[in-house]
Amino acid sequence: MGGLLAIPVADTLKREDKNGRVAATEPRAGLWQAQTPQMFRYGVLWEAYQTFGGLDATDEAEAVEKIGKQPRLVLGSSANFKITFPADLLIAEAILRPAGT
Repeated sequence: MGGLLAIPVADTLKREDKNGRVAATEPRAGLWQAQTPQMFRYGVLWEAYQTFGGLDATDEAEAVEKIGKQPRLVLGSSANFKITFPADLLIAEAILRPAGT
């Protein structure tokens, strides 16, 4: 069926209330941070996107979950990070820069 790279959540997670204040501290036991790539058989992914349009899913794994499947979590690495924000480019540059430059 498929799975995704992920790492156990290390940070403390806070849930925000409507006023921008902490509403709760979420227990992190059993929580994983999804990574890419995510790997699914074509037919499963096709069914997920055809059934729900994929518009409400934040990633392929969530789309597959919406059709009742349980993707496998495969331990990834913190070095496998996604470039989402401009500051992430600085981290990528530092990782790729040759030592001593």
